[in-house]
Amino acid sequence: MEKKKPRIKPFLTPGEVAKRSGVAVSALHFYESKGLIKSTRNAGNQRRYKRDVLRYVAIIKIAQRIGIPLATINQALSVLPEGHSISPKEWQQLSSRWREELDRRIQTLTSLRDELDGCIGCGCLSRSDCPLRNPEDRLGQEGTGARLLEDSEH
Repeated sequence: MEKKKPRIKPFLTPGEVAKRSGVAVSALHFYESKGLIKSTRNAGNQRRYKRDVLRYVAIIKIAQRIGIPLATINQALSVLPEGHSISPKEWQQLSSRWREELDRRIQTLTSLRDELDGCIGCGCLSRSDCPLRNPEDRLGQEGTGARLLEDSEH
C-alpha cells in the first residue's frame, strides 16, 4: 500500500502563519494594515494568506531587527509583483538598498558612543556646550524657543 503524501495547503490561516513565523496574529494584521502583506478572504470572510507570506514576514522581521523603518520596508517590497516568491538574487538586491542606511546608522551610533565617554565624567549635559545634546550650540544659533535637534552629520 502506497503512503499518501501530505497535501500542501495553498492558503494558511493567520494562526498557522503566526505559529510558523513566530509573530503574533495581531502583528500580521498590523503588517497587513500597513500594506506589507496581503490576505484574501474565504467564503466565511476569514483571512487566508498565500504561503509566500511566510517569506515576506521573515524579511520584515529581519529588516525590523536591524532597524529599518516599516515605511522603508514597504517601499522595498512594493516593487515586487504580488504573490512572487523572492529569489536569493532578489533578496540581495533588496537588502543592498538598506546597506547605505545601515552604514549611516552605524556611523551615528559609533559617534554617539565615542562622544558619550566625555559626558560620563561631568554629567552636566550642558544645553549650550554638550556635544551630544546641542553640538556647537546649533540650537542657539537658530534663535530662541524650542528647537528639535536632529544631527544628520553624525
